[in-house]
This record gives sequence, structure tokens and C-alpha cells, in this order.
Amino acid sequence: MKFKRQRSREQGVNLTPLIDVVFLLLIFFMVSTTFTKETRLKVDLPEAEGVASSEPPRLIEILVDGEGNYSVNGKSLVNRQPDTIIAALQEASGGDNTIPLVVTCDANASFQAGVTAMDAAGRAGFANLSITTRRPDSAAVE
Repeated sequence: MKFKRQRSREQGVNLTPLIDVVFLLLIFFMVSTTFTKETRLKVDLPEAEGVASSEPPRLIEILVDGEGNYSVNGKSLVNRQPDTIIAALQEASGGDNTIPLVVTCDANASFQAGVTAMDAAGRAGFANLSITTRRPDSAAVE
């Protein structure tokens, strides 16, 4: 018996689903892109006239030097214990823990020294805490 050979059709890739996927991805990226100008709020600030305060605002400053020694409002502490820092903070604030507190650490101070100062401030009940930083010099950045 002799069978007739069937012609084999050329097998090819159907590009229609591929094009559909590309268009769907294009639409997805166009929709999910953030537009920065549309998300900003335009605010007109009110104007006021007044005299600036002549006295500086009251605040407490904790300084941490490069060796990890502490001072509160310029007064050096006798040791590095958190209880000593808490006692100095309570003395400087007079019991008012709503006064803003600024922690200034030397760049060479250990991370632990700064964390100890912030922990002592938190344990003393201070909630308004800020950390002093400075901008790097543009000439120093390479």
C-alpha cells in the first residue's frame, strides 16, 4: 500500500498574541507612571505682620564629642551612664519635658553614644527630639 505523502505546513510563530502582550505592557506602564506635577498641591500661604521674638527659643542641647563624652547645655557630665544623662536633662528642663531637645553628635563619635543619648531622652519623657546635621561641603564631595 502506498500512502500519499501529505505536505507539511510551515510551522511559524503566531505574532498576534505577542503583539497583544506588548500593547498591554505599554498601557500598564503608561497608566502606572507617576506624574509629579499633577500630584503637587498649590498652596498660597497667608501673610502676616509681626515682630520677630528677641529672645531665642528655649531648648536643651545634648552634645556628644568624638570620644563619646556627653554635655547638656554646655555642662560636661561626670560619666557616660544613661542615668547621669537623664538626671542632667531633668535638671536642665526643670521637669518640663515638652521643651525641644537637640542631639548633636561628633562625626567621629560612635553610633552607640548617639543612641544612648536619644534613649536617655526618651526615658526622661522628651518627645520633641531632633538631631543636628550639616550639609557636606561641595568641594569635599568627589
